[in-house]
Amino acid sequence: MNAFTSDSSPTFKRHSYKLLQSTVWLVAASALFACSQPDNSASNASSLQHDNGAAVTANVAESNAQTESAITTPASNPDLLKNVSATVYKDANCGCCKDWISHAEDNGLSATAHDVTDLAVFKERYGVPTEMRSCHTAVTTDGYVFEGHVPAKYVAQFLENPPVQALGLAVPGMPVGSPGMEYQNKFAPYQIMQLNKDGTTEVYADIVSTEQQL
Repeated sequence: MNAFTSDSSPTFKRHSYKLLQSTVWLVAASALFACSQPDNSASNASSLQHDNGAAVTANVAESNAQTESAITTPASNPDLLKNVSATVYKDANCGCCKDWISHAEDNGLSATAHDVTDLAVFKERYGVPTEMRSCHTAVTTDGYVFEGHVPAKYVAQFLENPPVQALGLAVPGMPVGSPGMEYQNKFAPYQIMQLNKDGTTEVYADIVSTEQQL
């Protein structure tokens, strides 16, 4: 009996079902945690499939995730940050960092990305407290710091009237649903924090809905 005649056995079917479950989970996880995964992680997971039906199902799940992600992407306003330039320090494999840069550029930011091996060096240099850190650090030509997935709307609002004591803004961690972290219409409320020159922080805005980011 060869490998093809054994496809109908209960053991083979259970194995295929478990393999399909694992693949779909990997596709979803790679989308949610894009910052820690190379950009091709989801396609690599799909390529591991030896069962054609499982591979097709995984591809459909990935396509659906991308479609739903597009629904929650904040609207673009090319004039919002049209006179603002910034350098963004990030890891080379950070997918959500690239997505945030795209969000900022769609809203007018002129961004120059630098892939660095030790992000902590730049976070310390620009005064980002440990508890306020995220996956990337953007620094404008005026020296203001925007840490993590800060919506372009609030970058513009801050730059229009920067508080005297402020260094910039931060969104600690990587909240699901924030710009660059969109995933299947999911959203976790988060706070945008103001970073002050004396090392203190304070709440700049409470973000309680996707629409508030627009």
